[in-house]
Amino acid sequence: MKASDVRAMTEDQLGDELIKLKKEQFNLRFQTASGQIENTARIRQVRRDIARIKTMQTARRASADAS
Repeated sequence: MKASDVRAMTEDQLGDELIKLKKEQFNLRFQTASGQIENTARIRQVRRDIARIKTMQTARRASADAS
């Protein structure tokens, strides 16, 4: 997911995507613990996507508060 994709999303879409990514991260952690994970790079991608979404949510709240 690119930063431009995240910027184009609405607040509701960001929230939904965040929930989806958190669930995926949870499942990836279980796969890692049980040794069943195939794509280890996906853990890093999901973690960074979560950070992008949270950063955008924080920035939007800050700009709304400043207005």
